[in-house]
Amino acid sequence: MSSTSTTTRLPRVSFGGAGRLGAPLGMGIAVLYMSLIVLIPLAALTAGAFEDGWSGFWDAITNDQAWAAVKLTLQVSLIVTLINVVMGTLIAWVLVRDSFPGKGFVNSLIDLPFALPTIVAGLTLLALYGPRGPTGINIAFTKAGIVLALLLVTLPFVVRSVQPVLLELDREMEQAAASLGAGPLTVFRRIIFPNLLPAIIGGCGLAFARALGEFGSLVLITGNIPFQDQVASFYIYSQIESDNRAAAAAVSVFLLVISLGALLILTTVERWTSRHAR
Repeated sequence: MSSTSTTTRLPRVSFGGAGRLGAPLGMGIAVLYMSLIVLIPLAALTAGAFEDGWSGFWDAITNDQAWAAVKLTLQVSLIVTLINVVMGTLIAWVLVRDSFPGKGFVNSLIDLPFALPTIVAGLTLLALYGPRGPTGINIAFTKAGIVLALLLVTLPFVVRSVQPVLLELDREMEQAAASLGAGPLTVFRRIIFPNLLPAIIGGCGLAFARALGEFGSLVLITGNIPFQDQVASFYIYSQIESDNRAAAAAVSVFLLVISLGALLILTTVERWTSRHAR
């Protein structure tokens, strides 16, 4: 008597079709969302900027008041970025390499400008460094006040860009270099700084772009006087109030081009330095 065993085979279920379907669906949703939030509004802004043609656009950004505001904005943004390169890197170093009481509080405080309404930041600076401030220093309605306000709102970009790189940096390389006789300055210059440079450049780009378009933190601390302390964002706002929307759009597009150009250049440099750091 023989027994016959039968094996039941279950059909294979392949999710390849679902994966092939999900990729274009996800891409389509992402592109649609970006179009609604970013691309279409930017296209509308650009169309408004060239409402009077190229000559109208050029006249709008080169008239004396507009150019003075743009030039002041560029100068202040560069100064703020350079200061935060040094101070942001130093703060990130202290938070990663040093231990002190209240370190967790200070680390959380770095992100405060992200969460704090920017007008509150301006009010805080006005209370401290205004005409009635307890410090005895009055920088309200001056260019120094603009610099201080922008330093406050752009500091986190450099710190938070450099800090993760410092956390992941291989300390054994530094110890090996020190054991071979390298001094602290040589270790920093030859080992630490090349690894930090891409992150520093990335933080610089974000800080510069933010400084170019900042508005809220400057509302209370700047006098908005043309040819003195009027920045580009306030000039744009004044043009909108005057119902000169084409001029406002033209200066906005010009600032946007500068921001995108700076970010593209710095991103290219960041990638190049990342490859050479390896």
